[in-house]
Amino acid sequence: MADSRVHLAKQAKTVYRALQEFSKTVGALCREHGIDTRMMELVQLRCSQINGCAYCMRVHTDRAASAGITMDEIGQLSAWRDSGVFTDRERAALELAEAHTLIHQGGISDEVYNRVGSVLTEDEYIGVSWLAISINAFNRQAIAGRYEVTLKQG
Repeated sequence: MADSRVHLAKQAKTVYRALQEFSKTVGALCREHGIDTRMMELVQLRCSQINGCAYCMRVHTDRAASAGITMDEIGQLSAWRDSGVFTDRERAALELAEAHTLIHQGGISDEVYNRVGSVLTEDEYIGVSWLAISINAFNRQAIAGRYEVTLKQG
């Protein structure tokens, strides 16, 4: 079993389809709550960076580019706190997404909750939270399965 891993999505298709449906529901919730595609892709890409999920980073880098996010912005995403290219709403969403991704490091602190809540509406907070929860589930599934990412041709 050293050369290959159980492919969770293929071996438990009904569960994976449920995760996909969950993700679609989260996307609809985000759109209903005023979260645009740009913010959604920034959040999903940042969570995937933190988790080290190359597969999801590939998917969301492509989707980010399709959403009009530049390579310069993608390149600065891991340093968003020190970069001036993200809006206050995007920075709040990224901070909340990081807190969810690193939830094992003390949860969502009151400081983060209050700072993010002073920028995002309650609906946006809810949407970004569910988005981070969703992508973190996909990251864990892809990382556990060691989904291969090779160099793109062309």
